[in-house]
Amino acid sequence: MSDAKRIAWGKPRHPTDADRDALREDLLAKARAVRDDGWAGHRAEWPAGQVAVVAYVLGDAEVLAELEENESTVLSRYAADLFGFVGGRKDNEKGLVDTQAWFDAVRKALGNPAS
Repeated sequence: MSDAKRIAWGKPRHPTDADRDALREDLLAKARAVRDDGWAGHRAEWPAGQVAVVAYVLGDAEVLAELEENESTVLSRYAADLFGFVGGRKDNEKGLVDTQAWFDAVRKALGNPAS
């Protein structure tokens, strides 16, 4: 047996409702900014993962395609942000229903763009 120390990864993160609320508010602010200003300034400012999430919320298939993303990749990755590693994995196993419901609520809060 080796004398090597075991790696301590720390306590697993379990996002709270307050964490999810903060994620929702940040996502709504970014989606509204893109609606108001377009993508030009924001794409260079935000990491590709954030651009993909905002594009998903806005239903921007063109931006998702440019990033080589789709609904499945966005939801799979974001599930862990919403529910932690274990919770995200469980949601993946059941078809991402909780993550999809969360995004549906975000879209509802965003409302329709002004005509």
